[in-house]
Amino acid sequence: MIPYKKPLFAALALVAAANFAFAQTPKKPQVSPKERPMLAAQIKGEAIPIDPAVKIGKLPNGLTYYIRKNVEPKNRAVLYLVNKAGSVLESDDQQGLAHFTEHMAFNGTRDFPKNKLIDYLQKSGVKFGADLNAYTSFDETVYQLPLPTDSAKVLEKGIAILANWAGYITFDTDEINSERGVILEEDRQRGKNAQQRLQQQWLPVVMNNSRYSQRLPIGKTEILKNFKPETIKSFYHDWYRPDLQAVVAVGDFDPAKIEELIKQDFSALKNPAKERPRTKYSVPYAAGTKVKIATDKEFPYTMAQIFIKHPSVDDNTTSGYLRDMRTQLFNQMLNARISELTQKADPPFLFGQVNYGNFIGKQDALTEVAVAKTADQLKLAIDAVLAETERARKFGFTESEFARAKQATMTAMENSYKERDKTRSDRFVGEYQRNFLDNEPIPGIEWEYKFYQDNLDKIKLSDINALAGQFISDQNRDVVILAPEKEKSKLPSESTLLGWINSAGKGVSAYVDNVSKEPLLATPPTGSKITAEQKNANLGTTTLTLANGVKVILKPTDFKNDQILIRGYSFGGTSLAPDADFISDNMADNIVSSSGIGKFTQIQLDKMMTGKNVSISPYINETTEGIGGSASPKDFETALQLIYLYFTQPRKDADIWQSNITQTRSMLANRSLDPQSVFADTVAATLGNHNPRRMPLTLAQLNSANLDKAYAFYKDRFADASDFTFTLVGSFSVDEVKPLLEKYLGGLPSTGRKESYKDLGIRAPKGQITKTVYKGIGDKSIVQLVFSGDYDYNEANNLQLEGLQEVLNIKMIERLREKEGGVYSPSIRSAYSKIPVGRYNITISFSCAPANVDKLINAALDEINKIKQNGAEKDDIEKFVAEEKRQVEVQLKENGFWASYLSSSDETKSDPERILTYIDKLNQVTVPSTKEAANKYLSGTNLIKLILYPEKNSQATK
Repeated sequence: MIPYKKPLFAALALVAAANFAFAQTPKKPQVSPKERPMLAAQIKGEAIPIDPAVKIGKLPNGLTYYIRKNVEPKNRAVLYLVNKAGSVLESDDQQGLAHFTEHMAFNGTRDFPKNKLIDYLQKSGVKFGADLNAYTSFDETVYQLPLPTDSAKVLEKGIAILANWAGYITFDTDEINSERGVILEEDRQRGKNAQQRLQQQWLPVVMNNSRYSQRLPIGKTEILKNFKPETIKSFYHDWYRPDLQAVVAVGDFDPAKIEELIKQDFSALKNPAKERPRTKYSVPYAAGTKVKIATDKEFPYTMAQIFIKHPSVDDNTTSGYLRDMRTQLFNQMLNARISELTQKADPPFLFGQVNYGNFIGKQDALTEVAVAKTADQLKLAIDAVLAETERARKFGFTESEFARAKQATMTAMENSYKERDKTRSDRFVGEYQRNFLDNEPIPGIEWEYKFYQDNLDKIKLSDINALAGQFISDQNRDVVILAPEKEKSKLPSESTLLGWINSAGKGVSAYVDNVSKEPLLATPPTGSKITAEQKNANLGTTTLTLANGVKVILKPTDFKNDQILIRGYSFGGTSLAPDADFISDNMADNIVSSSGIGKFTQIQLDKMMTGKNVSISPYINETTEGIGGSASPKDFETALQLIYLYFTQPRKDADIWQSNITQTRSMLANRSLDPQSVFADTVAATLGNHNPRRMPLTLAQLNSANLDKAYAFYKDRFADASDFTFTLVGSFSVDEVKPLLEKYLGGLPSTGRKESYKDLGIRAPKGQITKTVYKGIGDKSIVQLVFSGDYDYNEANNLQLEGLQEVLNIKMIERLREKEGGVYSPSIRSAYSKIPVGRYNITISFSCAPANVDKLINAALDEINKIKQNGAEKDDIEKFVAEEKRQVEVQLKENGFWASYLSSSDETKSDPERILTYIDKLNQVTVPSTKEAANKYLSGTNLIKLILYPEKNSQATK
């Protein structure tokens, strides 16, 4: 499949990975005033209050709790157990056991032996993995438990479950031994790749070989395989204790009842008689600059990461809050400049970014990232990113940039304030978790909004302009270069690299802010009147037809206070593109949506939209073209103006076209190095039966692409709006928006042509097929089992397929993960479509050890055969019904769900009222119906097995 419409940079995951790995000790050698970073004076301000809506308490045993009533979503709560215990606390023989402890919490506690906990929660509508989850980091382990609150029993059990995790994990020996394989497979699924191998090279350097570099949460394989149960019990005894724990509960409940339950279930927990001190580890300061150049055979990018570390300012007063506001403005303005560089015809990098922010271990850092187009252009990429930082240091930012940044910041704050009574519970839970772990202030949105109102305009441009000089230093600096092994000879020496960095930005001139003061839409459209109106009281929708043929489905809601979602579509898409022009036409929407609009470049348009809560973008997929986006009620007219302009005045920017071509060419150059990319291309080609439109994009095809053809195709797709249907969902009234709809959507061009999508005949091949790919040096395989065929798209069949998918999900976790211990997280996906023809596919995918591929495939097929012979187990159907019911109850109160649902119902000509009885029809999923569905959709007549093996297996078979 040709996937290069929206470039993604997998290498950038490394940047995020760096953020968990840094700490700082205060002692450091003296450096010259020129080299010393002059961070802002630590002048304490006023204390920041605690939001009165949250109750914070502490039990006599030291356990902290946070409780807040919140009704979004209704009849739901989110519970967290937060432990100040992570991998950094492990002794030498415990490496990996903080994370292992997290797993064991789901494998048996005092009140929930073995898998009874997961079983109970699934029957209560909580989905394992998607809802019920946990994570372990260097310094903390956090358990997440979302629950329904319309059952007092379930809520009471939820608090009891947190207490069981906090102090009553049983660590059954058999359960420990069966979980070893799961942990090792988690490491395999997330690692055994170029990123992990490179991380092992550069992380110790950046961490100065501190304890953090020796305590990666996944641990050591030999320990995970062989540790004694007493060793993990010792970790749990030492560090899972009330004085290092917090319970966070936010949701639609009675706070007094929750507090009572917390006291009831947690008061009996005791701290160890001889408490071990909770050491705060740090990364020692390092004078000067350290350099690490690392390569890997499978890494597809050449990139630079520069970290300049500073001690974090521990100031949780108003002065610290103001300091964070200034830093936010600095990051925003600097990255806006860097983003503009990608819109040059020949951009200097694939990706660039600069950010000053928190690192782990009480450190902050200026992180500069540059992903080069090729190894030969690494210097160009580094120069470009560092030059912008130096430009900001030498000349500062302009008044117009500063005004826009403040405006955008205030708009975001206003939006949060307007939605204060619609804020989801998980947002609050995250804030309280950070308060417990990092002492982050939690004043509440009312205080924060007022503080921004009172203080944002008091921030001086000179304050922001001083930051670059404070952040930039050649002390405590780390420079990391990551590249493909085949490019090793093209990489600079350490001394050459430092020369590039130290000279970057010399000779830069002041930034010129390119803005336009012209109106977005100089001449408003004439528009056309509403010719028909239909109301559906059951759905709360109104359907309008305009004189130009445009149809608009309107659903006003009160789910959000400041949000209107917009969807628009018509049939056609790239299915109408000639094969000879497909490569060009497939790029049309991305080019137009990145080129600005009318007479405005994208840079000018972005600046014009500053301070507006609006986002509109056109798209073209295989069977439809359309518009998607959102706006606040006050910016709804602007959204409609943008829609009108994307139809009538799309812009063709040759520089944007060339930039896209250049970046795509660079990504294609080394794509074949990455095993997962090669496998993904093989999967797409195989499932697309090697249709040219499903094959990987080649350089020759890319070089044949033509801007004029792409632009002409876009204009043709949006030349006639008479067959467009728009869906609007959100905070508006029908009568208020009617005049705007008549003016802008009624003004869209209309030719009355009759057209639809074209069935290209692309189907997964029939029969039983096995496709094997040998690529990669890691001991890792990926398996996909794809069942496919023709499909009768209707409500009854769709429900049965959804039920079958969840039953398979439960069974694959039980068999492949829990019983076989051979996978970490199997994925089961069902997809069904009516357009262009009725088709379905069910895909079972997992990663595993190459030696276990055949065994696990057979195990998966064995579970399928059991369902085909006997139907699903009643317990599994009960879990599906509970989970689906809970999910739909929440979705029915979400704008995003209704916008997609109403639009797709119109596309497929399905009865939109079916959602109103969906929950009642869940009982149609039964043991016999799942047996019938399994035999129908998992017959194996059309089964494609796709398997990725490492290259060594290819040699072994010869």
